[in-house]
Amino acid sequence: MQPAHPSHSVNTIDQAFSDVAYATVVLAFSTDPATRWTWPRADAYSRNMPHAVRAFSSKGFALGTAYEVADFAGVALWLPPGVSADEETLAGLMDRTAHPAIKHELAQVFEQMAGFHPREPHWYLPVIGVDPSRQGQRLGDRLMAHALARCDADGLPAYLESSNPRNIPFYQRQGFKALGQIQVGSSPTLVPMLREPRRRAS
Repeated sequence: MQPAHPSHSVNTIDQAFSDVAYATVVLAFSTDPATRWTWPRADAYSRNMPHAVRAFSSKGFALGTAYEVADFAGVALWLPPGVSADEETLAGLMDRTAHPAIKHELAQVFEQMAGFHPREPHWYLPVIGVDPSRQGQRLGDRLMAHALARCDADGLPAYLESSNPRNIPFYQRQGFKALGQIQVGSSPTLVPMLREPRRRAS
């Protein structure tokens, strides 16, 4: 639904507002080390990043696992157990648009990402972002608390890859633990992270 007015409650995003969500993510990732390594020129980034976000996360809208807070100032696009990103579309996009000098390394980065991805049922967070003009207002905490409550209720782990070292303490506060590092050649370091479900006190 689209909220009638800005609030700090977390709302499910209807498919009709997916482009609004993508716009927030594009702003949020504009200084992200991994995305700007992929598209160092501003025009290439602004043109291609929305398509990458869509390939990573668009299935969540129809499944009710895409969330926003504060009138789309913050967005988290989750994929539930058994649902994966559109890997074929994503691979094609990267092959067509990534900077030629890093294509081989980028392919190896994705191979390593696949190696860390859990095989057991889990919730996957490919994308979470807050409009830079609204950062520091704990909107990310609200988005995470909302989704992680569902993970805990399901008794399932949550998984993500942190593409910015500045965000690792934030994820650690949510209960995520690093599984290792992903780094190839000139690529920035990505950190795969897993959060085990928290048991409710009886």
